[in-house]
This record gives sequence, structure tokens and C-alpha cells, in this order.
Amino acid sequence: MPIEKTDTLVVGAGQAGVAMSEHLTSHGVPHLVLEKNRIAEAWRTGRWDSLVANGPAWHDRFPNLEFTDTDPEAFAGKERIADYFVEYAGRFNAPIRTGVEVTKAERMNGTGGFRVETSDGVFEAQRIVAATGAFQHPVIPPLVPEGAEVNQLHSFHYRNPDQLPDGAVLVVGAGSSGAQIADELNRAGRKVFLSVGPHDRPPRMYRGRDFVWWLGVLGLWDQAAQDPGKEHVTISVSGAYGGRTMDFRRLAGEGVTLLGLTESYDNGTMRFAGDLQDNIANGDADYLKMLDLADAYVTRNGIDLPEEPEARKAFPDPESLTHPIRELDLEKEGITTILWATGFRQDFDWMKVDAFDERGRPQHQRGVSNEPGIYFLGLPWQSRRGSTFIWGVWHDAKHVADQIAIQRDYEAYRGPAERRADQI
Repeated sequence: MPIEKTDTLVVGAGQAGVAMSEHLTSHGVPHLVLEKNRIAEAWRTGRWDSLVANGPAWHDRFPNLEFTDTDPEAFAGKERIADYFVEYAGRFNAPIRTGVEVTKAERMNGTGGFRVETSDGVFEAQRIVAATGAFQHPVIPPLVPEGAEVNQLHSFHYRNPDQLPDGAVLVVGAGSSGAQIADELNRAGRKVFLSVGPHDRPPRMYRGRDFVWWLGVLGLWDQAAQDPGKEHVTISVSGAYGGRTMDFRRLAGEGVTLLGLTESYDNGTMRFAGDLQDNIANGDADYLKMLDLADAYVTRNGIDLPEEPEARKAFPDPESLTHPIRELDLEKEGITTILWATGFRQDFDWMKVDAFDERGRPQHQRGVSNEPGIYFLGLPWQSRRGSTFIWGVWHDAKHVADQIAIQRDYEAYRGPAERRADQI
């Protein structure tokens, strides 16, 4: 099979790969996008059935295409979002090849380029953009042995309540995924226990504006890095059921039992840290800080937005918060499933290049690697807080494409002697 050559090879055709292709096309950079599944596959098969975007349709999109069939204030469903990216790629005939898995990429000595092995043969490229995103391999902490008499499932593989065996469910992780799934299971009539770790908890809507608008006008989307000590703090926000603030006291009032951070397991008993009250209090503080910033912005700019004093009223403290539970006998509580909403790890093992630190994390500046010719896209906090949102990855892709175009201009430069030789 002949070797196919291109200037830039983009690996992954999710939202990052589609955005990258658009900007490379605008710059006239020859490129190919390789995707092992379908375009935006993770939105279709790596999410539960009822998932909707965490931001309203007016916000969670690329700048050049609106959701014409979705109310701007509504939250688009996962299938609609996947279809959106397919439609978007078609608008500029993105050179995407699906069903092609990249297995190895390594530098070719003496050429400045890379040799890339795939399930569809070998490619050669001067540049590689790893656009495989942040959600590659589900992580389940090694606490409960596989042989334990309880069903274990990562949120990546969860689809709906009917998928789970009868019985109560322990959801571990109270970021957006864990909180939304716990809410859905509780509404379906399941007994739900929710392990809540450190988290930020923004208001879904305040004074008639969605929190994504407030982050925008307050300049918080452009925050370059997380505050010290919050590197591993998740954000609990939801667009489900029309979009409501994710309030753990409300969930508890509706039947969910709150627990602290999951610590250990021994012989059928799960143990939890004594940090639930602190975690809830810190989430409350984050929530109230956002309200304070919003109020100050309204006053400073003289904007006519209705006051909302009800937003500062808290739901009653539930029993599970005032008297935290430190351990659970799973069998006694009827818990038949542990659902781990515990995040993902990235996998760049296929990249045999010097672009990573000792822990395997990409070394880069806004997606431009310290290894010439290697670029990254779709990383959390790649350039700012908004990097993993749909609109944020589009802007990160523009920066990376701009850098590729600049590099190509340098490579195309010919000095005076070379220009004179061309004229002979």
C-alpha cells in the first residue's frame, strides 16, 4: 500500500478535530483528519441517553453555525450535538476519514516530519495535531475488587436507569456527570447515595441570565489557570430538565442520601471521609461568590436586570448533612450498583515523540508542543477556563492553526542566494 503524504495530520474528529480542520482549511493548509469511529462519536456512544449540553444553544456552538431547530435558551441533546458537528464539517468539506485508527506516530530522521501507522496504512506528515480530547479512558479507582458482589459501572458506560439491576445505587463523584445521573436515578424511583467531593457550584440562572453569560461578561471564561488548590475541583452544573442549579440540599430533600468523599472498601463496607459538610460549604461559597460578582457588575454598569433575593435562600440541611454517614454496608442498604463518575485519563501512548513530562502529560504552550511539529487540542485548560467547552475549543483551534500557518511561512522562506539560483 503506497504511503500517503500530507502537510498536517489531525488525529480525532470530535469537536476539536472539526474545529481544527475548519481553521486549517481557512489557511489553505493541506491536511487530513483521521477518526477511528464516526464524527463526534463520543457524543453518541460515550454519554447517557438523556444527556444535554451544559450550556444553552446560543452559547454552546461554533461561531459560524447556529442551532436552527433548537430554541436558543434550550439545551441541545447529545444526538443533536453530534449531528451538528457532522453538518458543520460538511459545510467546508472537511477532509475527514472515519474508521481509521492511528496506532503509532514517530519522527522520521532527516526529514523534519513524522511517520504515522494506522489501520488504513502508513501516512507521512510534517505536523501532527492530537485532537483526541480529554475523555479517552474511563477511570475507576482501584477500591472495590472486581470479584465483589456489586455491579460496578463507569458513567461513560451508563445509559439509563433500566440498564442497571434492581436495587439502590451508590454514585461516586458529584461533578456534572455524577450529579445529573444521581438526579435521574432518583427521579426514576431508585434509592440513591451520592458521594460528594470538592466541587464548584455555579448558579444555572441568575437575574435572568445563564451562568455562561455571567462568566463571559465577568471575564472568567478567560481565566488562564485554576486557582491554587483547586486543580482537581470539579464543576457541578446541569442543563437537564430545562436547566436548574445543581443544589445538593435540594437533591437530598428529594430523596438522595449525601456522603463525603469515598475513601475505602473492605468486605462489603464502603467508607467515606468526614468532609461532606466542608465540601458543601465550599460549594455554597462558590455559588454565593458568583452572585456577588453578578450583583456588583449590574450595579457598576447600571444594567436593568431584576433582583433575585430568592437565589440566596438555601434549602434545609438534610439529615445526611447534619449527621454525615461515614460507612455503608452495601448489602444492608440494598446497593447493587456502584456508578463511578470519576473522570478519565488521557492516552498518548501512540505518540512516540518527546512531547510529554515524566507523568505522560503534554508539555505545551496553548497547544503548541515543545516538540517541533507536534500540537495538541481539546485539553482541559489548554489556554483558558473555556477550553473544553464547544466554543472554547474552536478558539483554541484557531490559535493552533495560526501557529501552523506562521511556521509554514517560515519554512517557505528562501534567502537571497536561493532566490538568485531560482532565476538562473
